[in-house]
Amino acid sequence: MPMLTDKDRQFLTEYFEQSLTEPVTIKVFTQSSECQFCKETKQLLEEVEELSDKIEVQVHDLVDDKEVAEEYGIRRIPATVIMGRADYGIRFYGIPSGYEFNTLIEDIVAVSNEAPGLSEAVMEKLERIEEPVHMQVFVTPTCPYCPAAVRTAHAFAMASEMITADMVEAVEFPQMANRYNVMGVPKTVINETTEVEGAAPEELVVAKVLEAVGLMSKEEVDDLFAGFEGEIETT
Repeated sequence: MPMLTDKDRQFLTEYFEQSLTEPVTIKVFTQSSECQFCKETKQLLEEVEELSDKIEVQVHDLVDDKEVAEEYGIRRIPATVIMGRADYGIRFYGIPSGYEFNTLIEDIVAVSNEAPGLSEAVMEKLERIEEPVHMQVFVTPTCPYCPAAVRTAHAFAMASEMITADMVEAVEFPQMANRYNVMGVPKTVINETTEVEGAAPEELVVAKVLEAVGLMSKEEVDDLFAGFEGEIETT
């Protein structure tokens, strides 16, 4: 049974026709057993592939294609990598369904156009980063605020070669959610040490990234966040 409705197919076909410029490769890592949503993730991405000749889906088995998985740093499944001319470090762990399906579509368009969509001020701050940054954004498919947090992290990954950004579906990966004490979503964990609760504006998230690599003090960042108290959404 198709996962996309006829209405979705028609809309996305027209949207991709108008929006995509350069080819996009989607690598999906699955496994035939011990993977709750691998089959559904593969099916969803292949249905998206059918909507544009600029989208190519490549399916890899985590075990059989171990070298490919290691090349892209994939250790859990289902995993999805969105690539254009380069691998920007954009990752989805878990099926990109519910509200996160919109994130998937927006990422495809952003990668195709090589346009992260960030402000000039944020781009300048990201240029200061000279050491690796790993962002993990914990989400659930029913969280309406989560896509904004994921898109910000993925945009940062596009803008900086030093950043990789993962969407992590908290229900599919409960051990990870427990490890990082995820009590509400979205929750962004940066380099294991710095956290952002809720869907914060990009200028606040970049401040947290700079804090994680020692380019801003915690006091400076806390002062910035104080100015947005009550405006950061979470569920």
